[in-house]
Amino acid sequence: MSRGSIVFIDDEAELCAAAEAWLGVSGFAVTSFTNPQQALDRVDPTDVDCVVTDVRMPGLSGIHVLRHFQAIAPDLPVVLLTGHGDVALAVDAMRDGAHDFIEKPYDADHLVAVLDRATERRRLGRELSRLRRAAGGAELEDRLVGLAPAMDGLRQSVLQLADIDVDVLINGETGTGKEVVARALHDFGARSKGQFVAINCAAIPETIFESEMFGHASGAFTGAAGDRVGKLEFARGGTVFLDEIESMPLALQAKVLRAIQERSIEPLGSNASRPIDVRFIAATKVDLKAESEAGRFRADLYFRLATVELAVPPLRQRREDVPLLFNLFAANAARRFKLPEAAIPQLPAGLAASDWPGNVRELKAVAERAVLGMTRPSAAQERFLPAETLADRVARFEAAAIEAALQDAGGSTAEAAERLGLARRTLNEKIVRYGLRAPADPVR
Repeated sequence: MSRGSIVFIDDEAELCAAAEAWLGVSGFAVTSFTNPQQALDRVDPTDVDCVVTDVRMPGLSGIHVLRHFQAIAPDLPVVLLTGHGDVALAVDAMRDGAHDFIEKPYDADHLVAVLDRATERRRLGRELSRLRRAAGGAELEDRLVGLAPAMDGLRQSVLQLADIDVDVLINGETGTGKEVVARALHDFGARSKGQFVAINCAAIPETIFESEMFGHASGAFTGAAGDRVGKLEFARGGTVFLDEIESMPLALQAKVLRAIQERSIEPLGSNASRPIDVRFIAATKVDLKAESEAGRFRADLYFRLATVELAVPPLRQRREDVPLLFNLFAANAARRFKLPEAAIPQLPAGLAASDWPGNVRELKAVAERAVLGMTRPSAAQERFLPAETLADRVARFEAAAIEAALQDAGGSTAEAAERLGLARRTLNEKIVRYGLRAPADPVR
């Protein structure tokens, strides 16, 4: 499988041949051009993961190449190859949308690292575009979003079970999306034309639980002026979703167990049994087997529900999905708040490695706050952002030291590099990485 599809543009044929050889060995599929106009005429941006182009070429410059692809494919990463005198131009180009720049003569391993980042960005961009196009669509991937193996396995299980009329117990921490899984089981199965009735077992007071679940006959209690259909009967032909079932009082669990076993109910105040045609899906955030063994949950109800169990993975076990989900939530928030595309932020540094105790729900809240510009957390919001790592502190110190050296050198990167004991190319890379720029001529 290719590491990515690369277009390499340079007017020097030897450089093109060397790039094709090295990148090909590294696993990339490479097409090179010595004539930039030919590249613009022949390259279909939908088939490409990244464009690498020299800045100074006869005819069309690399900046023209960048602007061409920005106009027809804004999400296609373009990497610029620059000489020493073009660093300032490349920095400006990055602010205008270039993905990165590499100073000649470049290190081949560094080029590969830059291309890996670019192709990953392209992959995430394509996935986000697909999700946007499919908004409201019926594809399971649009419901259970994620590229992690655990999510792929979960989607396969949902598709396998959707048409099988078996009760299911869904396990997962708060915020992982257990109800989304339950709705997918309903919507992609034969019961999709029936009702999906969600019942939060922790939210219904015990005094009215039987009436809500089983219904009641007229006169069953004071105020019961007429017959009322309960939620289980209302869901006929569809699905009943029992959320937070571990919160159901023990006294009521026996009555729910009977309804599940017999597929029939007796409304409050009635002697007549009524059949119910429903599928039961339950969800819990605790180990229900351990709860049953401890006597806090009926063991017979647990075994009746747990014919099939599905586990929804926490976000910390699928960290590769964090950037994708963040981008999706941020884009959705920007549309909902009627903000321009430019308001969609990048994932704040360090957040991908967070433990995410609130899981997908927490990530969504973080993305929405980022879209609204609330990037600095209040004391109550600190738990949503990871503590500053050692790498963060080193980077902050390094950026401040470079900025001070540039000021002391009057903007000369050559002099600043000498003061800092760095190679000039290394300094230029760090200037771009930290968003710095010399106040005067940056390449003297």
